[in-house]
Order: sequence, then structure tokens, then C-alpha cells
Amino acid sequence: MQFDLVEGLSQPASELHPLSLSDLWYWLILMAVVSYFIGCFSTAALIAKARHKDVHKIGSGNPGTMNISREFGLKVGFLNFVVDFCKGGLPALASYFIFRGYVFEGTDVPVSDFTRFLCGVFVVAGHIWPVTMKFKGGKGIASSLGLCCFSLACDSPWNILITLGVLLFVLLFIAITECGSMGSLLGVSALSVWQGVIFYLHFETDLLNGWAIASLLSLAVLNFLTWFAHRKNLVRLFAGEEHHTSVKKLSKGKRGTQNM
Repeated sequence: MQFDLVEGLSQPASELHPLSLSDLWYWLILMAVVSYFIGCFSTAALIAKARHKDVHKIGSGNPGTMNISREFGLKVGFLNFVVDFCKGGLPALASYFIFRGYVFEGTDVPVSDFTRFLCGVFVVAGHIWPVTMKFKGGKGIASSLGLCCFSLACDSPWNILITLGVLLFVLLFIAITECGSMGSLLGVSALSVWQGVIFYLHFETDLLNGWAIASLLSLAVLNFLTWFAHRKNLVRLFAGEEHHTSVKKLSKGKRGTQNM
């Protein structure tokens, strides 16, 4: 099991332990349920409540980083981003350390490759459709970025540089175009494509295996969730009516312009 691009994760075949579905199924269910409820925790709603406001009744009504930044400033928005970022990444990181060194029985597919994104997808689903907020949540960008960044760091420390580069691109794109939704979506998609390349190298000899396919599909599901959650933003964007996010104004403690 060798892949130069992620040699930091490679382990000799003798050190890899096979796991069957019968040994794993209850772990998968537990991780999915716990991750969903972690996703239901809304930093934006907590921040708004601390300021005696309803997050669904301020700005765009979206309990997410962009709306919080417009309403309460860049520093508060950054705090919201960091918490949601870690919310998406830490469950994936935990599953990586729990299942590191294990492969699915009869394959060379690492168990942690699948479990990382199983956790992440359910965190994002919980963020978008939280049962604690009558299924009216955010759009999952910060959590998706956190998932991708933490997951890529598990594969190789060098990926940290790539993720920082993508995050910088997202910031520059938003600063130049004032289009927060599109910049965020491009960031998630770019990191997902890079993760897909690494997964391809992981599964090179097992590409048609069900677990390998499921791991790759989890990336597609993640992107579907974030793009689907932004469907109204995309309609407004193409109609020229999307909310503008002025990083310059936010950095000065002013609200970003909103083109309603």
C-alpha cells in the first residue's frame, strides 16, 4: 500500500488490520448519529441569542458566517467561522485516529478514508437541517471547509499548504467579487477534487470495490449538499440580485453591502 503523495499515511501491509462490516456496522451508525447532532449545534444562533436577536430575523436570515459577519462585524463572523470549521473537521479527525491502520476486509481501502467523510457529511447535514432549529440551519460552508482541511492534513502534512492556498484564494475571490457564496462553493469544490485525487491513489488497485466507490461518492454528496443549500443564492447570483459581501467594509466594522 504505497502512494508517494501521501507517504506520511502509508503503513506496511503487515501493520494493517482487516475489519469486516459485521465488526463495523454499529460504529458507522454511532458516528453518523453523533456527527449529525454535532452539526445541529449552531454557533450563529448562539451568537445572535447572546445579543438578544433571532438569527433567522436578521440580515438574510441565514445562520451562517456571512450573515453573522454582515450583522455583527468581521471579528464575530471569524469566531463563528472558526467554531463551525472545527465542528466539521474534528469528528473526521477523531474517526481517522480511531480507525487508522485498519482496512476493509479483503481490500486495501483504509477504513478511515470512508469514516472521515461519513462523519463530515452527517455534520454538514445536521448543520443544514438541524432538528434543534426545526430543520432551518445554515449552508454548511465553514463545516465543509473544515472537513476537507482536517481530512487532507490526515493524509499528509504537505496538504496543509494546499488548503491554506485554497482558503487564501477564497478570501481573495470574495474580496474582489464581493460574492461570498460562489467563492465559498468554489473553495469546497477545489478541496474535494484534490481529496478525490488522493483517494484515487489510495484505491488504485481497488477502484471498483464498494467501499472505494462509497468513499468517492461521499465527496460528491458533500458537494451536492453545499451547492443544493445555496440554490437560492445561485438563482439570485445569475439574476444579479445576490447579497454582496464587502470584506473592506466588514474589516472596518461596517456591514457588508446587501443587494436585496
